[in-house]
Amino acid sequence: MFGIFKPKAHIERLAGAQVDRTYSRLRWQLFLGIFVGYAGYYLVRKNFSLAMPYLIDQGYSRGDLGVALAAVSIAYGLSKFLMGSVSDRSNPRYFLSAGLLMSAIVMFCFGFMPWATGSITAMFILLFLNGWFQGMGWPACGRTMVHWWSRKERGEIVSVWNVAHNVGGGLIGPLFILGLWAFNDDWRTAFYVPAFFAALVAVFIWFTLRDTPQSCGLPPIEEYKQDYPDDYDNSHEKEMTAKEIFFKYVFSNKLLWSIAIANAFVYLIRYGVLDWAPVYLKEAKDFSVDKSSWAYFLYEWAGIPGTLLCGWISDKLFKGRRAPAGILFMALVTVAVMVYWFNPAGNPAVDMMALVAIGFLIYGPVMLIGLYALELAPKKAAGTAAGLTGLFGYLGGAVAANAVLGYTVDHFGWDGGFILLIGSCVVSIICLTYALLGEKAHHEAKLKESQQQNAKLEEKQALS
Repeated sequence: MFGIFKPKAHIERLAGAQVDRTYSRLRWQLFLGIFVGYAGYYLVRKNFSLAMPYLIDQGYSRGDLGVALAAVSIAYGLSKFLMGSVSDRSNPRYFLSAGLLMSAIVMFCFGFMPWATGSITAMFILLFLNGWFQGMGWPACGRTMVHWWSRKERGEIVSVWNVAHNVGGGLIGPLFILGLWAFNDDWRTAFYVPAFFAALVAVFIWFTLRDTPQSCGLPPIEEYKQDYPDDYDNSHEKEMTAKEIFFKYVFSNKLLWSIAIANAFVYLIRYGVLDWAPVYLKEAKDFSVDKSSWAYFLYEWAGIPGTLLCGWISDKLFKGRRAPAGILFMALVTVAVMVYWFNPAGNPAVDMMALVAIGFLIYGPVMLIGLYALELAPKKAAGTAAGLTGLFGYLGGAVAANAVLGYTVDHFGWDGGFILLIGSCVVSIICLTYALLGEKAHHEAKLKESQQQNAKLEEKQALS
């Protein structure tokens, strides 16, 4: 890796008495850095949606603005995979702060440069760039978490960290209202006010984040916590080339491909239910605008406790195994979607509860698959592995949720749309089950190999 992004070299290990104290302090500091940092990324992700009503008033069509907005999802899906590979060979202190700062600059362009909103082409290009820079956030945070927290504690830590996107996304609206009040109802404050705070967060990231434990004079987390993955060896602590990461640990990993496919269908359900909720509730259940708006809000915020519970279950109940918790939550999602579908009009309370249940349950598997990807590859390839699942999620699931589901409803009605959603639930469960069985077989093979090696060693010692 080039320049300032190059990983920091390992330094001489600290004295034994200092290790515990330094590890404890830095882990709190680093968690604060990636939590606030990732929340900062969401301050400059959805701003364009707030500005769209004003752009429509200026003569742009909804379809044209939709095309421009699609640039974010396209670029984000690609970047999360490709920049994930770069993040695996980078110092997250610089990588994470640089991505956020570049996103903020794009929003400043929207806020202060008239040409930025002067054409659909300009908006598409800038939104594509923003999506690309946004893709630098998750992989860098993932690299930090796999280096500083061991496998058996990651479920809880990743689930708590994952709430950052709800926190950051929820702050955009209040910041926009604050900007309208402070700057004489200038609608462009949707861009430059959140961008200002995002730039401050980028500075905060630079001050709080560090690279690997070894770069701070500490032992690797596996040694410190005595929590070693099945395939762990000294090579896991060495930086890898892009070729090694892609061909040795990602493209040839069948279990990783399985959960990537599962992620596409999980995202189809996530966005299929969320994006079409206002339309479905109005057309099929006679909801008023205010009721459907509340349902939309509750769906999103219900995901916070659901994500935390899913992470806790995967750590405590399933002892660090991710697939069982994912299967459990997706089975419950299937039930909730069926209730949402079959509940007749005239029972709005049931529809609201079903929608809240889907939101509560679906964000756990979303988080869990990203975490699972981090653990199915060596930690030096974690960003690329998680990026692959993100690529499938956004380019497969999110796009399908809008296009495929929309056309399905046009041709086969809402029943056809729900059959697609239920089918997606089933496929995701099948893929997670395949990963569970494959991981179990791999663990048993490694255990058997270890027992054989120990037996040979004992036999050799007995002969000598």
